Amino acid sequence: MPEPFKNSFNKKIINGMGEHFAKSWPKFDRAAFITTAVKNLDALELKERSAQITAAMATFLPDDFEKAAAIMLASLTPDDGGDAVSAEVNQRGITGWAVMPMTHYVGLYGLGCFDLSMTLLKEMTKLFSSEFGIRYFLLEKPERTLSVLKTWTRDPSHHVRRLVSEGMRPRLPWAMRLPALIENPTPLLPLLEVLKDDEEEYVRRSVANNLNDIAKDHPDVVARIAARWLKGAGKDRKKLVRHACRTLIKQGHQRKLKALGYGPPRIELNKLKILTPRVNFGDVLEFELSLTSTSNHAQPLIIDYAIHHRKANGGSVPKVFKWTTATLEPLPTLMKKRKHAFRKITTRVYCPGTHGLEIFVNGISLGCKDFELIM
Repeated sequence: MPEPFKNSFNKKIINGMGEHFAKSWPKFDRAAFITTAVKNLDALELKERSAQITAAMATFLPDDFEKAAAIMLASLTPDDGGDAVSAEVNQRGITGWAVMPMTHYVGLYGLGCFDLSMTLLKEMTKLFSSEFGIRYFLLEKPERTLSVLKTWTRDPSHHVRRLVSEGMRPRLPWAMRLPALIENPTPLLPLLEVLKDDEEEYVRRSVANNLNDIAKDHPDVVARIAARWLKGAGKDRKKLVRHACRTLIKQGHQRKLKALGYGPPRIELNKLKILTPRVNFGDVLEFELSLTSTSNHAQPLIIDYAIHHRKANGGSVPKVFKWTTATLEPLPTLMKKRKHAFRKITTRVYCPGTHGLEIFVNGISLGCKDFELIM
């Protein structure tokens, strides 16, 4: 069984952090820091563990941020240009997940020392990611922070370039949202423009995720950007655009689908059959689909489906799932089968009763069938 993700923060890592802080500052109370940081650790989730470590740092590092910054900077593993996200604290210094609570510390206590904090976040992001810490500065000092991030779009380190995009994501998971950029993403668009053809896929994928965030509030803005970026695009940029537009594709955004070459389908739905009309929770919904082309030309198709989940109040809410892509030649029939599991997940509460299955092809609904979920 895989190790729980929250165990990325464990007693070994905290011990290592305490060891390196003490090396950099002999007055550091390593034992008290460890005791405080590991308190009830097993009962805490990942973000709670990180926050507890940050609080312990605030208690035992000097109150003077400049002095605390010098200790943290000296405690970091020397950057060798590699990917240290999965690495653990070692004899060379602090790296990997242990850097996350340090970036939060900079965000919480370094706002009054802007330039020093930018230096810290830049060095820390090479060893993990400063995407959480930089957001404090985007919220409190947006213009000044964006000015720094603009210079970082040309930084030799791909980790730093990636921070520009990832740190500015309006709806970054696990992180504080950036309301000003949710309302108006215009300030970040020129920076994404610079990064769209970055040599590192790690950076380009972050650009795609940023655009996907923007698409949730400004779909037409992203559709226009995507259409422009697709002109003369190579395979890497096409891949970026497709990933950036995954929410628009799920939503059936016709402008975006047309830009990607997916026009309104000329097809007939021969059959949409639910093979398991009564699904016990823990089992799978099975269904099959049959489509026939009515066109004289080959058609690229994106086939998705939505589950209309029953709510406690008797209503329903749809959730769209990716299924498949296909090219349907003139006149033949396409047949597909699918299984969809109903199992316990932390992000959804299931309710028994009538649910719906809806099929979409190139964003167009082809029909809906009901089934019963039995808890």
